[in-house]
Amino acid sequence: MDSSSIYGVSYTLFLTLFFLSFHSHSALPHNSSTSGQINSNSILVALLDSHYTELAELVEKALLLQKLEDAVGNHNITIFAPRNQALERDLDPEFKRFLLEPRNLKSLQTLLMSHILPTRIASRHWPAADLRHRTLSDHHLHLTTQPSSQRTVDSAEILRADDVVRPDGVIHGIERLIVPRSVQEDFNRRRNLAAISAVLPEGAPEVDPRTHRLKKPAPVPAGAPPVLPIYDAMAPGPSLAPAPAPGPGGPRHHFNGERQVKDFIHTLLHYGGYNEMADILVNLTSLATEMGRLVSEGYVLTVLAPNDEAMAKLTTDQLSEPGAPEQIMYYHIVPEYQTEESMYNAVRRFGKVRYDTLRLPHKVLAQESDGSVKFGHGDSSAYLFDPDIYTDGRISVQGIDGVLFPPEEEEERTRRTTPLVKVAAKPRRGKLLELACSMLGAFGQVCQ
Repeated sequence: MDSSSIYGVSYTLFLTLFFLSFHSHSALPHNSSTSGQINSNSILVALLDSHYTELAELVEKALLLQKLEDAVGNHNITIFAPRNQALERDLDPEFKRFLLEPRNLKSLQTLLMSHILPTRIASRHWPAADLRHRTLSDHHLHLTTQPSSQRTVDSAEILRADDVVRPDGVIHGIERLIVPRSVQEDFNRRRNLAAISAVLPEGAPEVDPRTHRLKKPAPVPAGAPPVLPIYDAMAPGPSLAPAPAPGPGGPRHHFNGERQVKDFIHTLLHYGGYNEMADILVNLTSLATEMGRLVSEGYVLTVLAPNDEAMAKLTTDQLSEPGAPEQIMYYHIVPEYQTEESMYNAVRRFGKVRYDTLRLPHKVLAQESDGSVKFGHGDSSAYLFDPDIYTDGRISVQGIDGVLFPPEEEEERTRRTTPLVKVAAKPRRGKLLELACSMLGAFGQVCQ
């Protein structure tokens, strides 16, 4: 066999094929960290496999894996991961629903990218003073160390420093979610416009004064005050409540009254000292539901809320009668929107002002006293104690330090509680003898 050939193939042709295969192999791209695939030891894989399951689920729903892979391929990252409880139970359900809506994907991405820094900051490199760092969403986070040696990022405390450490990044566990201002403003704007953004504007209908029934809708601006009096839109009575309020707004409401009533009841609970009032509105009666319907129909309300100390003075007899809690609460609801400033200016100007209440035909008297507003008559009066607890333009809540009763009921209650005093009759001994003697004396004078 010729030495210039190998198994029938020339040596020159063999070398040519070898060099061509080597060149083509060297021209292929290498599988480095800059490609779309990441290492199994990457911080992203560690995040998806960690105990921060809620955050990992949001990252997947936000379609951020590709962006984070590119970020990890360019530099190390630092992830501030909220604990699962902060995202599962502590987060406002309405805010979480907002983040998961497909149209709000940009807000969700901004929120999550605000928890990631394009640099590696381990616990040993934590700044002693306040230091700003730019996040992947172009927002800034403030990293600082408190005098108590507690590390914080913005207003969230670091619970587990260096919880997950990998060559390309580190994860710190924090106590709660960090919400950028832009996301919060977007949520507030969407929430405030949710009730009217997709509602066809409808005017308030007209009322036939002869039949007291609604006519065809009149062309008035959307959100105009209702034509029907608020008393016609109320539920028939405590015995039938809860009943749908036959208001003029129809099925499309211009205001989300249920949400506003829920907000002001939560405000009462968080404010403190008004738990009994909130309990009566929600549990003991159906007034919260009825108030929500009224506000949805376009009515405005001012609630004079007695504090817990005043409610504790109510007796069992006052609350045990059928419909008594509703009647008491109706007398504390004014079908007007009043604030502490407007009521005080009114009583300063006019002296005494009588406000209508939802308890017809009774009105509550307001007057100026000791630089404040005093409601009621005599011993059953109450002062404006906590002004403007809740004001949103539709519902106003003013805290008072007493439970109000109409004057007629107050007089009747006082008469029933006043004990009867027995008056002892004076002794009439000797009156008959004295009368006889006087008659005999007069007869003797006539005989003379």
